[in-house]
Amino acid sequence: MRKRVPPAGTTPNTGRGDMTTVTLGHPDTILHAAAAAAVVRVLEAYEMEVEYVTGTRNDLSAAMAAGGIDLFVSAWLPDIDPDWLAPALGMEAFGGLYKPVFGWALPEGSAPYVVTIADLATDDGTVSRNIVTPESVIERVRQGVAAYGLTECGFTLDARPDEDAFQHAAQAIETGEATILPLWQPHFLHHGGRLRLLDDPKAGLGGEQQARLLLRTAARETLDSDLLDELDELTLGNKVVSALDYAMRREGMSADEAAEAWQRGKLLPR
Repeated sequence: MRKRVPPAGTTPNTGRGDMTTVTLGHPDTILHAAAAAAVVRVLEAYEMEVEYVTGTRNDLSAAMAAGGIDLFVSAWLPDIDPDWLAPALGMEAFGGLYKPVFGWALPEGSAPYVVTIADLATDDGTVSRNIVTPESVIERVRQGVAAYGLTECGFTLDARPDEDAFQHAAQAIETGEATILPLWQPHFLHHGGRLRLLDDPKAGLGGEQQARLLLRTAARETLDSDLLDELDELTLGNKVVSALDYAMRREGMSADEAAEAWQRGKLLPR
């Protein structure tokens, strides 16, 4: 588990009185780091010092249970991260930063007659029968294949490490290859509008989620109520988070630099 300690001289968070330091946890991924940095811009506006805690799911759950995370960015609810709302962890959900949704996409301009996943069953072979899928979402992809009977139509799965699958997807976007790209949104590959999501009429891929902040319940009374209200109302949206993810992965920005670019209105075209 990684922890970034606040600058020397800051007041430690004792849980009593007005808090001047917030311990902020997030999953150890680029996308979550980017969203967390955007939240930190709000905290810094209230002159809060921030400690970061990241790590595995077990690390983060243990830190929550020990009272070591005041604010968490973010839990995907209701289906992906419900375990982080277990009573023993002492966290409560609030706000809504963006709306994660898992889908299958085609590169823009390819196989325009394929509008829904159901249309793949009658495709004439233009769309590749080999679905390269990130290993982290293989079960969701299998659910989709089963829901639409695509095994009987010749579709096969090629599970690869996530980064390898993302590289395959990026190449397909560049070449315009008609191949199914299973991805969560937000995601850096969705930035730029070069992917076209297929409709999922049978809801075979699962429903839309809410990326919600988690607050340590015991910390509620020690945090500025105006700050909590502002965080509760903070909405990034999928486009912004995709752009933050892209800025870090493709433009070499740190999470803080990407969040500053977003705050200054430089991340997305006006």
